[in-house]
Amino acid sequence: LPKKKKTYTICHSPNNVFTHVCQLCCFTRHKDKEPEFVSLSEELQATNPICDHAWRIWEREIRSMDKANMPYSNRQQWGACLFVAGMELDGLSLTFTQFLKVVGLSLVRKMDVNVDTISPKVNIALKRLENKYDVTLALYQRFVKTCEKISAEPDKMEDDLVIAFQLLLCVLEFFTKRFAPSLLLSPYKSAVSSSTLSPPTRTSRRNQGKAKTRPPEMDVQLLETLCKESDCSVDEVKNVYQMTFCAFLDSVGLSGLQGLPPLETLSKQYEELYHKNKDFDARLFLVDDETLSPSKTKVSKVEMTPRKNLSGDDVAIPVPQTPIRAAMNSIHQLRVDLTSASDQPSSNLLAYYKNCTVDPSEEIRKRVEELGQVFVERFAQAVGQHCEGLGRKRFNLGAQLYYKVMESMLKSVSLNKTFNHIITFHTSLLACALEVVMATYVGKWSSDSVETDLCFPWILDVFQLPAFDFYKVIESFIKAEPTLKHDMMKHLEQCEHVIMESLAWKMDSPLFDLLKQSREEGPGEQAEPPATLNQPLHHNHTAADLYLSPVRPSRQPPATESEPPAPGTKALRSNSLSLFYKKLYRMAYLRLKTLFSHLLTSHPELEPIIWTLLQHTLQNEYELMRDRHLDQLIMSAMYAICKVKNVDLRFKTIVTAYKEMPNTNQETFKRVLIREGQYDSIIVFYNLVFMQKLKTNILQYSNHHTSSCLCRVFFFFRSF
Repeated sequence: LPKKKKTYTICHSPNNVFTHVCQLCCFTRHKDKEPEFVSLSEELQATNPICDHAWRIWEREIRSMDKANMPYSNRQQWGACLFVAGMELDGLSLTFTQFLKVVGLSLVRKMDVNVDTISPKVNIALKRLENKYDVTLALYQRFVKTCEKISAEPDKMEDDLVIAFQLLLCVLEFFTKRFAPSLLLSPYKSAVSSSTLSPPTRTSRRNQGKAKTRPPEMDVQLLETLCKESDCSVDEVKNVYQMTFCAFLDSVGLSGLQGLPPLETLSKQYEELYHKNKDFDARLFLVDDETLSPSKTKVSKVEMTPRKNLSGDDVAIPVPQTPIRAAMNSIHQLRVDLTSASDQPSSNLLAYYKNCTVDPSEEIRKRVEELGQVFVERFAQAVGQHCEGLGRKRFNLGAQLYYKVMESMLKSVSLNKTFNHIITFHTSLLACALEVVMATYVGKWSSDSVETDLCFPWILDVFQLPAFDFYKVIESFIKAEPTLKHDMMKHLEQCEHVIMESLAWKMDSPLFDLLKQSREEGPGEQAEPPATLNQPLHHNHTAADLYLSPVRPSRQPPATESEPPAPGTKALRSNSLSLFYKKLYRMAYLRLKTLFSHLLTSHPELEPIIWTLLQHTLQNEYELMRDRHLDQLIMSAMYAICKVKNVDLRFKTIVTAYKEMPNTNQETFKRVLIREGQYDSIIVFYNLVFMQKLKTNILQYSNHHTSSCLCRVFFFFRSF
């Protein structure tokens, strides 16, 4: 198709127009503000409340900033404030693209004035837009590249990236088979079936007014060619075509169309959707609009994980890849790794099951079947009701990995005979396998996406699995699966970190029962000195150790004559909690040191004192972690010690440094649990909760108490 500039008309819904016009800002109402600001507010169709709120944001957050080092004009900064105010008050009338054009900004050139820290609601909205842009850009780049391979005349013209790309292949199939053969290149020219678009018969023409519209026919050969050229699973794309794309064609009245759909019709339908969502107009990619055009130097490049066991001259040089290519390669590699695996137990597994006191094979089969049904239903809810088939295929991949890893675990360690009857172990192992599959499909590009509902901890919610139970299997899973790629290992380790910092401390977590039980049994092992917390943690615990220990008294199976209690049971009971706290201490200490290095390098003597208070809190006042985040206690402990030591360190300064640390979220310091159902900022939490609970301990660290107290704390603190 020849490339041509196209002007898209901006349409406005007539609904509530009169009410909206009455609220629009005017100069007489805003004489206290700069005229240029009010003028911009009028251009953006801002209401009076939005104008007032935006001006307060400007004065509070931006006006005092150093303008010499800020690459944005006042107009652009005011525009950002108006956008934030509009999002917070749900009063935006313009789409995001219209806003960018009025203000003179590009979506690619992200504003760096910390407007994202003003409101979690705005931060979520911006992340959603950014992710949608990344996915749409990747699809458009792939669309252009694929069209160049299909067409003899070069084209001039739900936000899971993998599913979106599969839909793109369906769209290309729909249009390519309607092109004249002379416009197509090999292998697409020969792939198009001549019978695909055969004219309707005399009977069908006679009855076409009465008969139901027949579903669109898929050109299987063409679709297979498109999938082969893109290294995409044919079965998955066929499933998307039949279950999702056909339903879409039917919904927009294109299912019975023989020729190319009118451009005006498609554009009008897209226009309605665009204004409904109020985000960016993806059609502007076709005309290289500056608000969406990516920087030439910022094209996404994802390095392939180097293959293992390569030596000498055979070492592969990582090749730059687009997000879609990286995703297709990762999915292809996962399928290759599971080629010899089955979604049913192998003969080796079945033989092992038969050697158990009670054969667990039927119990395991039923559980996998039930969880599979739950998974497919929840997948369809998250992605689309026509995606049950896709969900089933992904679950089958997870089941293959589940049985493969289970067999590997059985080969490497001798498990207790009752181990295969522990429901939480099998549910956790299956969940971990599915998390690997889901993360492979979602990919790095949307790890922070709020659009993608399938990211961790989605799988925990699907299986109603406590995060603490899931944590127990992660390390053993990584050790038992040698084909796991480095980026997937890092992903699972990140899942473990998220569990330790917050998810394991949810209100109904079994961790609190174990902590209470451990406290009733008395003190545990000696705490590690801070010097060892910088060293890697070495242990020999297996998944069996962690799931068989500790066992709650109410659920402990009675000992039988054939299976007497093993010697040293008491020590075994503490394995799970002990390992959790050792990892927790290391993570907490590393984060404290990182934050400390940004703020208190001139007071090195405070680091061990802050750490001592933090460790005491995690060990003896662990209820403070219930429904809260580890970093909230770290920041509170740092502020408390600086306060009693008369070191000038404000909470605002701590929060500013904290935002610069990796993998942090402003929700951590903006929304902290105060009491049931009530949330507030971290400074309110410190004053009303942290300080009230630990006041006596904190005051012990004042200058006249430190020397004796600190020594006593280091030598007598105990951990679980």
